[in-house]
Amino acid sequence: MIMARASLVGSLSGLLLLLPLGACAPSTDGQNAGDEQNITEAVIPLAVGAIPDQDPEKVQRLYSKLATYLEAELGVPVAYEPVTDYAAAVTAFKVGDLDLVWFGSLTGVQARLQVEGAEAIVQRDIDEAFHSVLIANTGTGLEPLSEISDLAQLKGRTLTFGSESSTSGRLMPQHYLQEAGLNIETDFRGEVGFSGNHDATIKLVEAGTYEVAALNEQVWEARLAEGAVDESRVTLIWRTPPYPNYHWVIHPDVEERYGEGFIDKVQTALVSLDPSVPEEKEILDLFGAGAFIPTENDNYAEIEAVGRQIGKIQ
Repeated sequence: MIMARASLVGSLSGLLLLLPLGACAPSTDGQNAGDEQNITEAVIPLAVGAIPDQDPEKVQRLYSKLATYLEAELGVPVAYEPVTDYAAAVTAFKVGDLDLVWFGSLTGVQARLQVEGAEAIVQRDIDEAFHSVLIANTGTGLEPLSEISDLAQLKGRTLTFGSESSTSGRLMPQHYLQEAGLNIETDFRGEVGFSGNHDATIKLVEAGTYEVAALNEQVWEARLAEGAVDESRVTLIWRTPPYPNYHWVIHPDVEERYGEGFIDKVQTALVSLDPSVPEEKEILDLFGAGAFIPTENDNYAEIEAVGRQIGKIQ
């Protein structure tokens, strides 16, 4: 759980005020080493978070390994702080409980708009041109669609998205459905659903709870490769045009806490993950990336425009 930063800062400040007094007393080499350890432990951890877009066990494994890598590269303690949903990740970043967050495009834009000076710094190689997919229960008899206009055939079907704030599981699929002339509120049977994450989306369509669903293409392909999808019950029917997606956003306060240039240091650490090093390749594989590459705020202007269009950004 995310801890209150204010109380932690107060406690550590009191500890640091006592350090110069201890430094005046004679000490052995062992005592000096102990003092250095205390100083290191007094550094406030870099709080890393992520939108919970997949199964929680997979997310926990990924970020535990990443935290270990970042600690070694940055020379500061790093703590992964799980959040309950997409909105909670944005809020935690806004109030300063999270310093570095893995956001989808929409939540990244939402977070940056609420924190002056926040920066998008790194994305995966696959995020420059990302895709969502639409899947259908095979019982519908729906065939693959080729054009955006073909999406009009989905009128009268039941539909679920992922999280309400998901770029790949809601924002961009809804955008293209609207381009095809479909009204999300009136053209689908029953209320449109929100599963919460991409893995849940697949299972809902597989079970026949919903006839059609939108999700992240990377998760869909990964679950197919794992044999985790019953292909006799669910099939791919459409792939969206490309758009920019996931990225790391960093809070400007880290420069004050860890020193000028720290944001550049974090960017370098992430971009330096090397697939030729087994431990680092494992992190990249867990992210579904060949590499991390630099990015910047301006790359998500299109996402902000679509977010405003459908009412997810005011």
